[in-house]
Amino acid sequence: MKAIKRHAGLVFLFPSLAGMIVFYLWPFLRSVGYAFTDKTINGEFSGLSNFISLVSGKSYQIGVINTLIFIGLSLPGGLALSLILSLCVNSFKKAGKLAMLLLLIPLALPSGSTVFFWKSVFSAKGALNAMLVHFGQAPVDWLDTSASRVVIIAIYLWKSLGYSIVLFSSALRSIPKEYSEASSIDGAGAISRLFLITLPCLAPTIILATIMGLINSFKIFKEIYVLTGSYPNESIYMTQHFLNNMFTALNYQKLSAATMLLALAVSLVSQGLFWLERRVSP
Repeated sequence: MKAIKRHAGLVFLFPSLAGMIVFYLWPFLRSVGYAFTDKTINGEFSGLSNFISLVSGKSYQIGVINTLIFIGLSLPGGLALSLILSLCVNSFKKAGKLAMLLLLIPLALPSGSTVFFWKSVFSAKGALNAMLVHFGQAPVDWLDTSASRVVIIAIYLWKSLGYSIVLFSSALRSIPKEYSEASSIDGAGAISRLFLITLPCLAPTIILATIMGLINSFKIFKEIYVLTGSYPNESIYMTQHFLNNMFTALNYQKLSAATMLLALAVSLVSQGLFWLERRVSP
């Protein structure tokens, strides 16, 4: 009886562990093997040749550069805008609750249905171009020019702001009011309180929101793919497009190599942010 109780936890964990091994760990290990072989079936060890061929390819380079540009523009902008809106939400109690509810709606909407809305707005004959023509301006092909990057960043911000606002709002409410009251007595203004009290107290939340925003930035591929297909304008050709196209072409060697580099990069950045979170946490 004691032996059964001792191993009961393992019995209950077995289905989850089996599913993780079969559907996550084993496919990942297989893909690691593909990255170092010259072909999928009866392949031979090829060293780093797949990685060298990958990083020297123009399409992969374009995807990586565009992904870095997108993250560099959307992630800091989203964090700053989320923090500003969180401060506004906390300042107005009743109106703030309504505003937060409206900002959370994009999280509940399916990506497929929202993409059709964005198409009706930004297509060549969409609502935005109709407005520009009405005011005497030339129409813009928003989805097939460099302006498409602005569209994708706008969609990312619209979709991800709500989650970050919830994090920041909860963290703002947890800051002791005594800190602000003491600083006010010492003569500190609103800007000084923001930089000396609010932001240091929010440091762990900012890092968590950064990690979640980084993860969500890769999920924008669904919207880009439905809007523009496998080969969009060069300015929004992301790393995920390259991965998808390699899968379609059955080039598992390059696909596996690119996946390994992406997983390594995300892991290193995430670990660096977690380390920073431990350093700044009180």
